[in-house]
Amino acid sequence: MSDVLTLRGPIKKDRPEPAKRSVTKKSLDGKDLGSVALEPTIFGIVPNMGVLHQVITAQLAAARSGTQSTKTRKEVSGGGKKPFNQKGTGGARQGTVRAPHYPGGGVALGPKPRKYDQKTPKKMIRLALNSALSDRAALERVALIDSFSAWTEPKTKNAVSALEALGLSGKVLVVLTREDMVANFAFRNLENIKTIDAGELNAHDIIDADWVLFTEATLPTAKEVK
Repeated sequence: MSDVLTLRGPIKKDRPEPAKRSVTKKSLDGKDLGSVALEPTIFGIVPNMGVLHQVITAQLAAARSGTQSTKTRKEVSGGGKKPFNQKGTGGARQGTVRAPHYPGGGVALGPKPRKYDQKTPKKMIRLALNSALSDRAALERVALIDSFSAWTEPKTKNAVSALEALGLSGKVLVVLTREDMVANFAFRNLENIKTIDAGELNAHDIIDADWVLFTEATLPTAKEVK
C-alpha cells in the first residue's frame, strides 16, 4: 500500500509548505525600487509535473483546427466503369479505380474533421498555472517593474532599452493590462518577445518563456487564489 502512495506522490498533509520567495522591483531604466514578496501559494509551491503536462497537452490540443479531411472511395469522383475485363488479362480483377490502392483513389482510414478539445477542470488549470509560475520563480526568472506609464509613444527602441536595462534575454513573456496599449505596440515587433493580457496568462506560455515580466498591476496576488 505504501508503494502505491509513493507512486502517486505525497498526500496533502505531507506536502511541503510553500517557499517564501521575493523579487526586486525595478524601474524601466533598471533602477532598484526595493524587494517585493511573492505570494507563496502561487510562486512557492512544488510544481506538479503531471498536472502541468496534462494541462499543457490539452491547451495545445485545443489550438488544433481539426479541419483536415480526406476523401473515402465513395467520395472520389469517377470510377463508375469497370477498369478492364474480369477475365483474360492475367491480372487481378478490379471493380473501380476509386479503390485506395489506385493513384487518385480514396484514402483508407484517412483523417476527417474532428475536435481535439479535452475537458480540463478549473482546479487543474489553476494548479498548472501556479506550478509554472513557481518553476520560473525557483529559477529566479521572474522580473517585476513598477509600470509602463512613462511611455507615451509606442517606440520599439524604448522596449529594447528597457530589456537591456532589466537584464532580460532569450524569450520574454510580458504580462500587460488592457491599459498598457503603448507597451503592447512597443514590444510587438521584437523577436522572442510575447505580450499577453494578465487575464489570459497560462501555463504553456510561461513554460515556453525564459523570463516572465510583470508590472505591479499584473503580478498575481493572494486574492486571485481560488
